[in-house]
Amino acid sequence: MLAASYTRTGPAADVLAVGDRPDPVAEPGEVLVRVHASGINPADVKRRAGWNGMAMEHPLVIPHTDGAGEIVDVGQGVDRARIGERVWLWNAQGGYGTAGRAFGTAAELIAIDAAQAVPLPDALDFTAGACLGVPAMTAFRAVHADGPVDGQTILVNGAAGAVGHCAVQIAAAGGARVIGTVSGASASAHVFSAGAFATIDRKGEDVAARVMELTDGRGVDRIVEVDFAANMTLDAAVLKPNCTVASYSSSSDPTPVLPYYAFQSKGANLRFIQGFAIPAAARREGEALLSRLAADGRLSIAIARTYPLAEIAQAHADVERGGNLGNIVVTI
Repeated sequence: MLAASYTRTGPAADVLAVGDRPDPVAEPGEVLVRVHASGINPADVKRRAGWNGMAMEHPLVIPHTDGAGEIVDVGQGVDRARIGERVWLWNAQGGYGTAGRAFGTAAELIAIDAAQAVPLPDALDFTAGACLGVPAMTAFRAVHADGPVDGQTILVNGAAGAVGHCAVQIAAAGGARVIGTVSGASASAHVFSAGAFATIDRKGEDVAARVMELTDGRGVDRIVEVDFAANMTLDAAVLKPNCTVASYSSSSDPTPVLPYYAFQSKGANLRFIQGFAIPAAARREGEALLSRLAADGRLSIAIARTYPLAEIAQAHADVERGGNLGNIVVTI
């Protein structure tokens, strides 16, 4: 099979190579999937780059956690009726702090535990399916980890990003009134189309003042947070008492100094979201919700650009540059 791989961390153009690798075989409990699309997440490029001291966990790594394709074979113990099934994949390469799997989705074939190959809704193509594992499931967990959101007001920081865009849709579908922070007119339009009630330009407006204006001084019930370190002062200022900040990243500062009493005085709940470690029952709930929303036409996965496998280094560089209105996907 053709696959991308690296044997050391570093810049994408220096360490990523595309070439022939042995075809995998479905072991007991596994399915063999012909990959049609491989999603790239910030976690994938950070792992490849050696961000924050990350070291190689295997001698050779085929990158990418997310993907989508078609089951072409099954191992012992797996129903052969699954052959031919369209699926999306999660945790194919591994999460932070664990060795995980060496071989991810940036390849023509992948053998993976059958439970990690989820039926892909008919309403979504393979490119969209390759963006469900981390962006959509992280968004689901951030929105729903603390219960229903019907009637609540939710602030989504970074609402035009891959996770944020899904979070807006999931929250709105759950009956929430969604406010999203953005950076510019095109991002604002992108977020409004996802179902936001209002957007705030974080570069040109006083976000805290605008949130309080939009909520008649009451603040918000829940915050979906893209960068805890950058926004924790804002979050503490606009959060209602006894409500929740659900943060899935803190890239600007991995070791933020917490304004403890700003949160403590409100009895705030700080929830850290790890898309690679969603509990099994919650994961099944999220998978079912995404399928329902897709079938109802209420889940749209934004794709900024696609690249062929031969251009995977350019695709990684695109993710690292940031500012994309949508996901970056490698097609295979």
